[in-house]
Amino acid sequence: MSEVLPRPEASVYLDHAATTPMVEAAVGTLVARLREVGNASSLHASGRRARRVVEEARESLAGSLGCRPGEVVFTSGGTESDNLSLKGLAWARRAADPRRVRLLTTAVEHHAVLDPLDWLATDQGAVVDHVAVDHRGRLDVDALRTCLERDPGSVAAVSVMWGNNEVGTLQPLDDVVALAAEHGVPVHTDAVQAVGAVPVDFAASGVDALTLTGHKVGGPYGVGALLVRRELDLTSLVHGGGQERDVRSGTLDPPAISALATAVELAVAGQVEHAARMSVLRERLVRGVQQVVPEAVLNGAPLDDPGAGLPGIAHLSFPGCEGDSLLMLLDARGIECSTGSACSAGVPQPSHVLLAMGRDEQLARSSLRFSLGRTSTEADVDALVAAIGPCVERARAARR
Repeated sequence: MSEVLPRPEASVYLDHAATTPMVEAAVGTLVARLREVGNASSLHASGRRARRVVEEARESLAGSLGCRPGEVVFTSGGTESDNLSLKGLAWARRAADPRRVRLLTTAVEHHAVLDPLDWLATDQGAVVDHVAVDHRGRLDVDALRTCLERDPGSVAAVSVMWGNNEVGTLQPLDDVVALAAEHGVPVHTDAVQAVGAVPVDFAASGVDALTLTGHKVGGPYGVGALLVRRELDLTSLVHGGGQERDVRSGTLDPPAISALATAVELAVAGQVEHAARMSVLRERLVRGVQQVVPEAVLNGAPLDDPGAGLPGIAHLSFPGCEGDSLLMLLDARGIECSTGSACSAGVPQPSHVLLAMGRDEQLARSSLRFSLGRTSTEADVDALVAAIGPCVERARAARR
C-alpha cells in the first residue's frame, strides 16, 4: 500500500468521504509533471510530450476501471462529470426525440445530481421523478419498474448512484441497468464514493456513464473523469477547442490527470485489502460508540450485512443532540467528522437522505457521518469512542 502524507498528530481525521489525503505516489507524479511544459493540444515536441502523459493516464484509467480508453473524458471533478452526463444526456435525447423529457433518479442522490436535475426541471422543461428508497436508503426496484413502464418512451435517462455518500448504502445497479435496458434507456451512476472502496468495472456494470473524482481516492483536487460509452450522444456543456471528443472543451491538465490515474490504479489494486480493513474498523467504531451511547442509531447497512454498504462509512444518529453542536464538540477535541447534511444560507437543514429513508427531521438533525480511509487506525476509532460520551452529554445539555 502506498504511503500517504502525514497529518497533524493532534487531529483524528474521520471525514474521508469528504476528501482523503493524497497518496505519496500521486504527489510525486503531480510534482514531477508540474515542472514540465507543454499544452497537450500543441503539435510541437513539448505538446506531444504533454499529450503522451494524458493518453498514458487515459489508458491507465481504462485498465483500472474496465472501460476503453476512448470512453474516458477528463473533467474538473465529480460535480462537472455529473452535470455533463445529466444535462448532456437530457439535451441530446430530447433533441433526437422531443417526447423524452423524463429523468428518473432517487431521492438520496448527491446534490451534484439532484441540483442539475432540479435546474433541468425548472428551466428546461424536464420532468424529474424521484424513485422511493427503503429505510436503509436502497432503491425500491419495483417502484423504478413502475415508473419506467408508465411511459417508457418519455424517459431520457436514469441516474442512480453506486454507493451513497452519507449513509454508504450500495444501490442495486444490476437491476437498474436490466430494467432500463428493456426500454433502451441509458443509465448514469455517480461512483465517486465507490471507486477504490468496492469493485467497479464499467463494462461489466452495464451502465452508460460513470462519474469519478480524484480527491476521494488519494488523488488531487480539481480533476476527475466521466466514463461514457462512445456510442452515447452527449451535448456539450462547455464549447471551445473541442478537446475530449468535443464533449468537454478546455486545456487539459496533464500533471493532475497523471496523478489521478496513479491514485486510481493504486486504489483499485488495493481495493480488496482496503475494504476488509475498513469493514473491521467500521464495526469497531459502531460497536464502540453504541456501547457508550446505547441510543445511537446506525443508518444504512447494518453490522450483520456489511456487504450492503460502503465499508468505510459509519453514519449514526444521536437522539437528543443537534448534529452541528456535536460535530463542534468533537472538533474541539481534535476529532473531525461531518454532519453529512446540507446547509442553506448558514441554516442547518436535515439530511435529505435521512428524510427519504423515513427518519423524522429531529432524528435527521442529530446525525454524524464518520468516514474511514487509508490513514485511519484503531487508535483513531478508540479516540472517538473515548470522546463521544462526554460530547453527547454536553450536546444534550445545550438543548435543555
